[in-house]
Amino acid sequence: MIFGRIKPLDAILATAEKKSLHRSLGAFQLTMLGVGAVIGTGIFVLTAEAAQKAGPGMMISFVIAGFVCAVAALCYAEMASMVPVSGSAYTYSYAVMGELIAWMVGWALILEYAVAAGAVSVGWSGYVVGLIEHALGIDIPNSLVRGPFDGGLVNLPAMAIALLVTWLLVIGTRESAFVNAILVVVKVAALTLFIVLAVPVIQMDQFTPFAPLGFGGIGAAAASIFFAYVGFDAVSTAAEETKDPQRNMPIGLIGSLAICTVFYLLVAAGVIGTVGANPLLDANGAGLAPGSKELADACATISDQAVVCSKEALAWTMREIGWPQIGNLIGLAAGLALPSVILMMMFGQTRIFFVMSRDGLLPAAFSRIHPKFKTPHVITILTGVFVALFAAFFPVGILADISNSGTLFAFAAVSIAVMVLRKTDPDRKRPFRTPAITITAPVAILGCLYLFYKLGIETKLMFVGWAIVGLIVYYAYSRSRSHVGRGIVDVPEEDADVPPMPVAPMPGAPAPGEHE
Repeated sequence: MIFGRIKPLDAILATAEKKSLHRSLGAFQLTMLGVGAVIGTGIFVLTAEAAQKAGPGMMISFVIAGFVCAVAALCYAEMASMVPVSGSAYTYSYAVMGELIAWMVGWALILEYAVAAGAVSVGWSGYVVGLIEHALGIDIPNSLVRGPFDGGLVNLPAMAIALLVTWLLVIGTRESAFVNAILVVVKVAALTLFIVLAVPVIQMDQFTPFAPLGFGGIGAAAASIFFAYVGFDAVSTAAEETKDPQRNMPIGLIGSLAICTVFYLLVAAGVIGTVGANPLLDANGAGLAPGSKELADACATISDQAVVCSKEALAWTMREIGWPQIGNLIGLAAGLALPSVILMMMFGQTRIFFVMSRDGLLPAAFSRIHPKFKTPHVITILTGVFVALFAAFFPVGILADISNSGTLFAFAAVSIAVMVLRKTDPDRKRPFRTPAITITAPVAILGCLYLFYKLGIETKLMFVGWAIVGLIVYYAYSRSRSHVGRGIVDVPEEDADVPPMPVAPMPGAPAPGEHE
């Protein structure tokens, strides 16, 4: 039975009650938490991808992706407030829809975290390589800084940063809340500076034609740009610490997504209105696929003189409009801030693996702790190797789309879980209730399905192949070793996620796991 082997919700919640948190967050704090968690990676690295898919119409793409995130976030918040424990969508699904669905959600979350870490590594590489080339006047061969899909051989800087972050996670280094806050300020300041300098010199004729590849292109860009919003679950999972969650959670979620959308629209307008964002077309007038050899060849013929060719779109735009040093500063900001995002994504991946291992669905070795560093070194190293390989050989757009496929599946599953639990357990305490659940949840599910549909055919096939591998692993290994299947349903006293790292956090430091 597909909904069999449900992990008792009461057993999970008993743990949460033992470590309940002080309710201190108001609407403003939640909104700022969301802005800090969301703004950053996607807008830095996917602007060129969106321009190639939609042209100036990518501004509509930001609105579509933000709306889908908003309705999904409202569903996510109800589950997070009811089940405020580790494991995210995996735990929610286990408690509501059973082990098989939970396994598939956890399997999809591997795409969300690990592949996304690879995407950010490639984005970091683009900005740092651009900074070195322009600030120091060094020409680095494309064969060493781009993967084979992108006109090169291997992306060595992306591979190096992924391995460096893996090493930091193994030895137990984690940036404190204070350092993380500084990096958020760096990212937001860089984007604000971009807007201040670019928006005043916008030329409206650059917005014509607005949708050169039609609404299909706008939808495809929205499916990619979705990556720029992921991170709002940092707000959803703070429900347990929120004062008056029924009022403040929607304000924090919708408010932060609205602010981020306005930010993104201004950045997109700055790019489009100054340097143009017309996609490169093939002989038949169709858009060339981002991250393809064909696009790389077309860019080579025009010496990369188009924003859709740039690996550091915002810095490139600044240089084109006469602010080369500001372009270098934006490259420096990305170089400083993005490694922390990679670290948080890889940490989130080890958290999911750790919880699945603790449930018996993955080998116990995955939750083995290093005797000296007190970190789950086995799964951290395994994750790091795969992230480094993704980053070395795949372009950022393909990685972001694959990551989005896993994220969209997980969000749709959570939206279904909220509706199921309203029927099966209507009397359970819900600190936050999703408003208009009969409308909000179906819209969230349809929105996730639409964005999934607009992903490229290669991405969808890869997701299906990944799901098939997951089912094979589940029935060949996990099902027979599951603790719930063997009648072991106890929840550990402390419900630890990944064991704490030995670096003392700053006062008030939140638990890691947010990503962008």
